[in-house]
This record gives sequence, structure tokens and C-alpha cells, in this order.
Amino acid sequence: MVYVTISAKINKELHEKLKKYGISVSKVVRRALEEEARRAEEEEVKRALERLGRILVKMPPEEIANSIRESREER
Repeated sequence: MVYVTISAKINKELHEKLKKYGISVSKVVRRALEEEARRAEEEEVKRALERLGRILVKMPPEEIANSIRESREER
């Protein structure tokens, strides 16, 4: 895995508190960024499913069933 370095400015008081309590800034930042990326991905999937739902509502059930059958047969 390839890593990149990021930086952020924080006030001195916060930096001192983090040092005092032995908080690993890199672990906290990594976890927060991973969580934020996961939320963004979930939101993207949610929007895609909503768009798909609006399209499927307009399709007759028979057409949906035929599409599913064709897709299964292609495998």
C-alpha cells in the first residue's frame, strides 16, 4: 500500500492536550478520514439506489423480470 502525508494546523492548546493524554494524532485522523470516506461512499450508493428506484417504478414488472432472467442466463 502506498501512503501519502497530509497536514493540518491546530492550535497550540489542543496540541498540548493531545501530547498530555498520549493521543496518537495519526491514528485519530486516519480513523476519522476512513469513516468520512465510508459515509461519502454510502451516500453515493444511496443516491444511486434512489435514482434506480425512480426508474424501476416506471417499468412494468414483466420487463423487470425479463431483464433479470436475461442477466442470469448471460452468466
